[in-house]
Amino acid sequence: MKQFSPSCERNKGPILAVLREIITTPGRVLEIGSGSGQHAVHFARGLPHVTWLPTDTAENLPSIAAWRAEAHLPNLHEPQALDLFADAWPVEQAQALVCINTIHIISWASVEKLFDGAGRVLLPGGILYVYGPYRYAERPLEPSNEEFDRWLKARDPLSGVRLFEDVNRLAEQKGFVLAGDRAMPANNRSLWWKKN
Repeated sequence: MKQFSPSCERNKGPILAVLREIITTPGRVLEIGSGSGQHAVHFARGLPHVTWLPTDTAENLPSIAAWRAEAHLPNLHEPQALDLFADAWPVEQAQALVCINTIHIISWASVEKLFDGAGRVLLPGGILYVYGPYRYAERPLEPSNEEFDRWLKARDPLSGVRLFEDVNRLAEQKGFVLAGDRAMPANNRSLWWKKN
């Protein structure tokens, strides 16, 4: 039942270092696309001042629940199903929203729904943090990410490594201001916005 992701194991430390810088006050963090559940446990343990709510599609909830049960963390909530296209999400308010290695997997329409939902649930000043590979208009995509992009599109033509400028424009349209863009290991980026 408990799934294991090698990439989650590799990137959890560098991501937590960024989250510790940007999520500094107590509150609720909504994680979109929690996957195996490894990140939820690691981040809830590393950020004891927040309550962490992992969400994903129904088929991934058993693995997240298994990781949670093993960890026994008081600030890690039971995972909940979340449909980006649903009018109502499992929470009405959150201080931060974290979404890791998801934007390149889902369709652009789903990315739009992610930012719509973030605009609904985040409090003013709330943080929207995303992590993953991005392409930038002014520079060539790294060879490893070019290969990854081809693999993604062969699997699902609606997915793919997103153009940073497109994602940032969408964020601005939804009332967010870019607060950080940081290079991460393995040609990934940490991007975060603050809600106006």
